[in-house]
Amino acid sequence: MSALKRQGLVSIEDYLAGEACAKLRHEFVGGQVFAMAGASERHAQICFSLAALLRPLTMAQGCRGFIADMKLRADDAIYYPDVMVVCDKSDVDPMIKSAPCLLIEVLSESTARTDRTEKLQSYQKIMTLRNYLLIEQSSRRVELYRRNGLTWHHECYLGEGEGEIKLDCPAGSISLAQIYEGLTFDPLEAQP
Repeated sequence: MSALKRQGLVSIEDYLAGEACAKLRHEFVGGQVFAMAGASERHAQICFSLAALLRPLTMAQGCRGFIADMKLRADDAIYYPDVMVVCDKSDVDPMIKSAPCLLIEVLSESTARTDRTEKLQSYQKIMTLRNYLLIEQSSRRVELYRRNGLTWHHECYLGEGEGEIKLDCPAGSISLAQIYEGLTFDPLEAQP
């Protein structure tokens, strides 16, 4: 009996085999499998806006963009980022990517803690990653983690203004107004 079976853990190979025929998506972290919940309408609208904003940049720079259903291998985990951009031509596996330059997670009450801690730590180990964005869906707030050599810098954009967010990869910028276009916010629902 393997050490993984004795500990109740799943191998990455068994996870991938199961995921290939699963009706629901699951993330894999350290030998454990976690089912993913469905997204809200607002979450889906934000992801759709991001895809539309990033498509011209990715196409012009020879990159590829993915939304929600593309797996990402990061350290000993496999995630489904909300939005991912890959510019590395050698990242050719059709089912799972490992060399993104941009990762975006749209936060919800159930995912915010994981996105800000576990995923942040795993993602920062990916040497090709230049930018990691965390986007609130209950208020106009975007956090950007930007790689500068071996260090990471944190930037925060919020409020009603344009809030231009400069991206390193793909090179270009997007704004708060563009990300949240068509959405209204109730001040009572905003997260602290």
